[in-house]
Amino acid sequence: MNAMHAAFDVVLVPGGGLLPDGTLPPWVINRLERAVARAGDAAILTLSAGTTYKPPPLDARGFPRFESVEAARLLVAQGIAPERILTETTSYDTIGNAYFSRVIHAEPRTLRRLLVITSDFHLPRTQFIFEWVYGLTPTNDFSLAFEAVADSGIAAEALSERRAKEARALADVRSLAGGITSLAQFHDWFFFEHRAYATSGWLERGQGTDDLGAALSTY
Repeated sequence: MNAMHAAFDVVLVPGGGLLPDGTLPPWVINRLERAVARAGDAAILTLSAGTTYKPPPLDARGFPRFESVEAARLLVAQGIAPERILTETTSYDTIGNAYFSRVIHAEPRTLRRLLVITSDFHLPRTQFIFEWVYGLTPTNDFSLAFEAVADSGIAAEALSERRAKEARALADVRSLAGGITSLAQFHDWFFFEHRAYATSGWLERGQGTDDLGAALSTY
């Protein structure tokens, strides 16, 4: 599909982290600006609650700032009506972005033509994951397109380390995906084995740390 000229039911923007003060980093703003340019009359779906790698920033009342809500806030500031914006506040990684976008929004609203916009460093893994998750049976004839935007605002060391981590994570998910071909199989793995969503993972949250080095700033 030619993403430049196709019509879409929805444009999806995966989460890309928040700065310590709760504002959006430049690379996420790039994604959102591209989404506005591409959406036409389509809905824009902002994704992600946050990340498991660090606690969320808090607002003035002490509530967590969700990545997708802050993204929606920027879209409204740019003139997009709230009624055209869907948010997903449940996921903590790219796999969750794909799964919850499908089961919470795409399936119930019969959204079939999807454009996913993310950063260049994030695109290879994002494309593989979304094609895998949206291809799980029973399928619903989803048509997915993808676009990358520039990795603006990321320090060279952080970007290098993040790209290396993305490559490792893509290899891991490729080896996983071959054995999970249905939504039922995915659900079992996701909620019983994935550290970000299994009950055991929630109970252990905060007891250990993942040493991401400079790449942590990209989450």
